[in-house]
Amino acid sequence: MNYQEKFQQKLTTPDEAVKCIESGMWLDYGWCVGTTIVLDQALARRSQELHDIKIRGGLLLRPLAIASVENAAEIFNWNTWHASGLERKMIAGGFGYYNPIRYSELPSYYENITPPDVAMFQVGPMDEHGYFNFGPQCSHLRAVCNVAKKIIVEVNPKMPRCLGGVGNWVHIDEIAHVVMGEDVDMPILGGEVNPSEVDLAVANLVMPELMDGACLQLGIGGMPGTIGKMIAESDLKDLGVHTEMYVDAFVDMSMAGKITGKYKPFDQYRQGYAFAAGTKKLYDFLDNNLECAAYPVSYMNDVARVSSIDNFVSINGAVDIDLFGQVSSETSGVKHISGAGGQQDFVLGAYLSKGGKSFICCSSSFMDKKSGTLQSRIRPTMMDGTVITATRSNLHWLVTEYGKLNVKGLSTWQRAEGIINLAHPQFRDELIADAEKMNIWRRSNKK
Repeated sequence: MNYQEKFQQKLTTPDEAVKCIESGMWLDYGWCVGTTIVLDQALARRSQELHDIKIRGGLLLRPLAIASVENAAEIFNWNTWHASGLERKMIAGGFGYYNPIRYSELPSYYENITPPDVAMFQVGPMDEHGYFNFGPQCSHLRAVCNVAKKIIVEVNPKMPRCLGGVGNWVHIDEIAHVVMGEDVDMPILGGEVNPSEVDLAVANLVMPELMDGACLQLGIGGMPGTIGKMIAESDLKDLGVHTEMYVDAFVDMSMAGKITGKYKPFDQYRQGYAFAAGTKKLYDFLDNNLECAAYPVSYMNDVARVSSIDNFVSINGAVDIDLFGQVSSETSGVKHISGAGGQQDFVLGAYLSKGGKSFICCSSSFMDKKSGTLQSRIRPTMMDGTVITATRSNLHWLVTEYGKLNVKGLSTWQRAEGIINLAHPQFRDELIADAEKMNIWRRSNKK
């Protein structure tokens, strides 16, 4: 039997495919841009005959149909590996929970947790050898397929074919059901960079710290996007890419000729990544592009691998920072914001890299929407319930619009002084008073 015959045998409707799902099961919904649409809708139509369905997924970029059904939280339990804005609202509304992770180890978690009874996710069209490409969601999906009792794929004709690495496919022989998805565009994350004054100020402080031949990891957001745009317009050359998430900024740098990867100790001349999300520009660039290599996150985020790359530069954001140099990128108090992702891995990997630099970049303050007052991101100590993402012993460079600070080797009073100088001027005297109470301030510090 050839692969096309197998494909036709396993091809079915979304409603037929989800009939295998029973109450009490664990499901896996894929990752980010690969979350299903028609299978999710079909499961929502079955919702009132089910209960206690536990689902893992993450970084949702489209609303879930199952989250909108009657009594959704009593039927479905969403467990995210990393919360998007949509999931933040779902968690606040009682529909879901966050799974704390060290992202580099996520594939191995599937060997120790309850395996999914059913895994269902989007894939690209089957090739002549019977393989379905995961597209820009390599991450941990191969590990999911290794342990799932049943696999259902939803074919997305517009899914870019992401090549170059390993673990980025599933074969027709492993699959129980195939359904055809809707002919819809890939979900958009981000867009044209319109940097704020703060973004520009932070980017201008980071740029002088970059060097020819550096290998980059960027997160998502205005600041990394602004830095990427500046790099594309700079005189920097022969940069490399080894990143968890591939974003539009890398496309801009590539098109400007800034990326060659010639100095990488492995995957030379290739841009490695674990998953990607962005605009159509990004998806078109990744499609069948052998310069870009999709790998499992256990490969991309491995601290030993990252630290073996000389001049590795990691650029990430934060929610809150305290005067001891602790960073939270996950919560503000008990309010859930995002997730740990690979920040721990890349902060430490860049910290240990020969010539490497890890940057935590954020605005010094923000406007509280409820009170309409300016609030400082730099706090004396973290609020009760705040989760620490990067520890004070791993912090390297901290950057706000008011300056930058290399905290390596600094004592508590030196850190407090330097971090306070990065705070919004409105809050500095108050932070000094708090530092004095905590015995991490020397009176001679104040200029």
